[in-house]
Amino acid sequence: MNKIRRIKSITEFHDLRRLPKPQHPLISVVNVEDVHHAPDEDPENLVLDYYSISLKRNFSGKFRYGQQEYDFDEGIMFFIAPGQVFRIEHDSARPINQSGWMLLIHPDFLWNTPLAKSIRQREYFDYSVNEALFLSRKEEVTITGIIRTIHQEYQNNIDQFSQNIIISHLDALLNYAERFYHRQFLTRKIANHRILDRLEKILEEYFTAEDLIRKGLPSVQEIAAQLNVSPNYLSGLLKVLTGQSTQQHIHEKLIEKAKEKLSTTDASVSEIAYNLGFEHPQSFSKFFKTKTNQSPLEFRQSFN
Repeated sequence: MNKIRRIKSITEFHDLRRLPKPQHPLISVVNVEDVHHAPDEDPENLVLDYYSISLKRNFSGKFRYGQQEYDFDEGIMFFIAPGQVFRIEHDSARPINQSGWMLLIHPDFLWNTPLAKSIRQREYFDYSVNEALFLSRKEEVTITGIIRTIHQEYQNNIDQFSQNIIISHLDALLNYAERFYHRQFLTRKIANHRILDRLEKILEEYFTAEDLIRKGLPSVQEIAAQLNVSPNYLSGLLKVLTGQSTQQHIHEKLIEKAKEKLSTTDASVSEIAYNLGFEHPQSFSKFFKTKTNQSPLEFRQSFN
């Protein structure tokens, strides 16, 4: 088990990668071409105490997040929040011709601004690296323009307006990233619809199993793990393609199975509740009425 190296500050990162001292201790735009990695550097697990937003091309190695690995042969944008563990493995056999940029922001820079809270609500900061954002050339120009503006602003003499100006541009960058992720959900149709097909199969098998009362209802985390995607990515994908979150999708499938049993079998409401994983029939009845505006008995009687 490799040890985890914690990088506590942007200045520490600059020192580690042999970069000039940052012009601002809480925010920095780094040219990826200037980042130094020793040819014989051992793979390392890292955790940052700041946000990192990066666009990299021709990365000479592999980037691992959890159990997922991605080879940066193409331009790709990814987001890392403070406290997340990731791993970099460098390939000494490949020439180092990487390019791009990294935007590093310490949480203290966002203190006492609306973005301090809202940035953690951006789901893509919890996506796995294989769920990174592929930018079109036009999108890359848009994002790069914002980064350059941020860079120019903190290079200027810092005054009472600087932080608010940078925060507004950072907020715009995050909004564009969200828009581009939604675009990616739609344009990568084949891969995403395969996920939907597999999701339907997993839920169908789950709700037809005989031991639901032992297993209980499936969690979003369990479903995402079976699909090999992160929970937030799965919910983001489903919201764009179906208008529902993963939790809503699970509940929809559960209601569908409940209606099927109520309308085609003579099983009691209690038996159906247990078969669908509810320990208490009252909980099932309350859940059913919340979702359908009818009690299970009222729904059954409508078929008589």
